[in-house]
Amino acid sequence: MRLAATALAGALGLMGLGVASSTVAQSAEDIRIAEQLRDRALEGSGAFEIVEELTTRFGPRPAGSASEQASAQWGAELMTGMGFANVEIESFPLKLWERGETRVEILSPFAQPLVATALGGTISTPPGGIEAEAVIFETYQELLDQPEGSLTGKIVVVLQDTVPAQDGRGYGTSSPIRGQGPFEAASRGAVGYVLRSLGTHDHRFAHTGATRVGEGQIPAFAISPPDADQLRRAQRLSDEPIRMRLVSGAGFVADSHSQNVVAEVVGWEFPDQVIVIGGHLDSWDLGTGAIDDGAGIAITTAALKLIEDLPVQPRRTIRVVWWGSEEVSQPPPSQGLAGARFYADRRADDLEMHVAASESDFGADRIYSLALPAGAGDSDLRRAAMRVLTPLGILFDGAPATGGGPDTTPLVQAGVPAFRLNQQGMDYFDWHHTADDVLDRIDPEALDQNVAAWAAFLWLLANSDIDFRALRAAQ
Repeated sequence: MRLAATALAGALGLMGLGVASSTVAQSAEDIRIAEQLRDRALEGSGAFEIVEELTTRFGPRPAGSASEQASAQWGAELMTGMGFANVEIESFPLKLWERGETRVEILSPFAQPLVATALGGTISTPPGGIEAEAVIFETYQELLDQPEGSLTGKIVVVLQDTVPAQDGRGYGTSSPIRGQGPFEAASRGAVGYVLRSLGTHDHRFAHTGATRVGEGQIPAFAISPPDADQLRRAQRLSDEPIRMRLVSGAGFVADSHSQNVVAEVVGWEFPDQVIVIGGHLDSWDLGTGAIDDGAGIAITTAALKLIEDLPVQPRRTIRVVWWGSEEVSQPPPSQGLAGARFYADRRADDLEMHVAASESDFGADRIYSLALPAGAGDSDLRRAAMRVLTPLGILFDGAPATGGGPDTTPLVQAGVPAFRLNQQGMDYFDWHHTADDVLDRIDPEALDQNVAAWAAFLWLLANSDIDFRALRAAQ
């Protein structure tokens, strides 16, 4: 049986070191143990093996599918074997969406097929598809500038590119083109919608991703970047209007369920104070969900396992969640983040005891910065964290963290403070939501650097006296 830290202080430590004192904001022992967690992860954290087994055993894991459900059961068994406490699978109802047949083609003036995929949550076309004249816009704003009724009977095509950015803000700026664009086109009379994939590469595969679902939908598709360029050239080389055919067999096909997998290392002094970390278990059906988000699951689980293996416990509880159904939209009113919403709703009366939350959901490249909640920049926690994280090539981001990742959104909206360990994302959207989201895209050493940062920072946070809510309120 592991002993509480108070029973070990001055007598037993990790590799001869002492343990954290409950009376010091950030003790030297905290820092030294965090450094050893960091160094142990760099020797081989075990994260790659987790994502390797997940993606090999279960492949794609669409929300509500048998594959997602089986991977959740496997995850619970894995975390039980790791020694985590309070392992639980919490299920919630879900509508199962399937892609079905997808086909997009130019009929005239230059007949040819285009590489395309249906957007997640979209609807089917009639069996023979939709044939109509295409109206091509270089930017999303051009579509928004069109008056009501001006696109009646047309297929809308938006060719706007996604700008690469280290922090992914180019994707964030482009996301409304996919999420809201089909409804904007439909409100102007369009019968179909096509966008240039929200990707930052020039390879000929298409990116899927969720669009809003509900009344007023029209069939919606993404085409590969080279095919978007092909459409632009076809328009330039012909005086005739471009006619296209869209075929979709997509739709919600059955009632099903998804689930969150929850486990934790319980704090010895403040077991009811919880730090929530994790990633999402579901993935799109085109690849195997290695970078989105098998990597995030592996990183946070491996980090918690390093802490579990210590001879001492953290002062606060650290909880890892494998959220279900992050990707696919749901019929109103919930739309996306079904697992995250279920987690938060189920614990609505306990969220005041959630100390902080963050998710790893930005691929598998290296972490380059740490962002803390407002008011925490001039704190012992920040100083201790940067002493430990700087050797990993991580800098402190002075801009306060406003969120901890998609699945933490309901928690943040309920007042839970968020922190971010920001990953390099310049090429994340080359592969995100595509058939190329596979294990080969992951560098094991980069994954270990992530685990090193997470394990070290979590130890410091769990043993700190910091109160993020109080610091934020003082701003």
